[in-house]
Amino acid sequence: MTALLGIGDFVRGLPRWRARLFAFAMGGFSALGFAPIDFFPFLLLGYTILVLLIDGAVATNRPIRNTAWVGWAFAFGQFLTGWHWIAYAFMVDKSAHEWQIPFIAVLPAFLALYVAAACAFAARFWSGGPARIFVFTAAYALAEWLRGHLLTGFPWNIAGYGWGASLAVMQSVALFGVYGLTLLTILFGASLAQLFGGRTEWRLPLGMAVLFIALFAGGELRLATVRIADVPNVRLRIVQPNIAQADKYRPALVNENWNRLIRLSNAPAPQRLTHIIWPEAAPPFLLTGAPEALDEIALLTGRDRVLMTGALRSLRHGHHIDYYNSFYIFGHGGQLVGVYDKFHLVPFGEYLPFEKFFSRLGLTKIVGIEGSFATGDGPHTLIVPGAPPAGPLICYEILFPGEVVGALRPNWFVNVTDDSWFGPWAGPLQHLLIARVRAIEEGIPVARAANTGISAVIDPLGRVRARLDLNRAGVLDANLPAVIDPTPYARSGWYVFWLLLLACAVAASLAAKGRPMPDRG
Repeated sequence: MTALLGIGDFVRGLPRWRARLFAFAMGGFSALGFAPIDFFPFLLLGYTILVLLIDGAVATNRPIRNTAWVGWAFAFGQFLTGWHWIAYAFMVDKSAHEWQIPFIAVLPAFLALYVAAACAFAARFWSGGPARIFVFTAAYALAEWLRGHLLTGFPWNIAGYGWGASLAVMQSVALFGVYGLTLLTILFGASLAQLFGGRTEWRLPLGMAVLFIALFAGGELRLATVRIADVPNVRLRIVQPNIAQADKYRPALVNENWNRLIRLSNAPAPQRLTHIIWPEAAPPFLLTGAPEALDEIALLTGRDRVLMTGALRSLRHGHHIDYYNSFYIFGHGGQLVGVYDKFHLVPFGEYLPFEKFFSRLGLTKIVGIEGSFATGDGPHTLIVPGAPPAGPLICYEILFPGEVVGALRPNWFVNVTDDSWFGPWAGPLQHLLIARVRAIEEGIPVARAANTGISAVIDPLGRVRARLDLNRAGVLDANLPAVIDPTPYARSGWYVFWLLLLACAVAASLAAKGRPMPDRG
């Protein structure tokens, strides 16, 4: 315990600039708790150290400002490390976008302001003992929720995803969603700061450890007892063409890229196929302007197969053309039976936020069409011939908890994506984990088609039934897992999260009674 006290005193006593640099480093270290490393103790330790750094900041002459800087530095380090893969998107067309790579830091720097504000708010009510743990948790968890919702939101690598190494713990999102797990994860990590004080208080960290052991045990029980059947008479083929983004629309390769889709779709199969799924924007041209391609789709679907594919589409309004990132369902004989338009667009990818400002700096969006994509009005559930109703989700639309189910609950999600934008490692693995968490939250299976991987079939408990790994061309033939009854989270939404947030606020108030504020030097 003496060693822990010495560590606590050292961290609290760091001078202002060293504290900020250490916060930045620990934020980057904490990001190793997310995929692909998936070592959750790093994430928990990051929150522990942040609490100790705030202990030191609130004892200074300018507690609010110094705490805000510490919180911002921590979040900036975590986001910059965890989202480093964004740089790959700017290297697809190096001549046009490589010079913009330094501007990538703008996104994590801006979103770190949420955490800065949360820490500054917590500092306003900081006191000794466990009260500060609860107020820190409530403020930080609320900041994570706001990060996922304001200005279209970007809830990538929120704390709940730090449990990717434990599918059993992840089962808890069926109860209270990933934001509920995020709050409890922050509380667990922050509670460990109680072990680094002058008077060791072990009850709160022990209680949190017991809670997560219970979540683990409950998750293991759920995985062992919930039986998932397959949908009868449905056999999927997911096509992964593995076409480099830089080659996808190159005129000399357009025909070869199209023929690869057809060739893989028609490859021999040991069982009769009923539904073929292509990735996001799979055809390297506008299908509506390519009658020969539509004829080939008619032959591909024939009398007994259905094709589902992401595709770009255009809609003319007088002299103006709107472009959509869309999803098509072609029934038997190539009949178009369903269309869905992406409604959650990627900032800087499919549209340019604060367009006037960034345009003056010479910045452009990554996807090379004139103007920004138009938005759909989703989410929607589409009728699929020969299969249960499906909810299409294009690329990172699957990122948003509580925003993936339309008015009619689907029996499965079809997530088409092109993760070639996300680089060769961390980005695609993080994206796959997010898809697994959405399946657990809603109790709805996911069929995921990715251009360069990772394509997968995921059951409603988040188990990957089949997968085709990164940078491989091929097909994934698999049965479709059946949907299960709506989970508690699917029925109640964020209510449990808000109750947990309220419980933290009440616990902070009760624990703060009789606790003096830290001395300020």
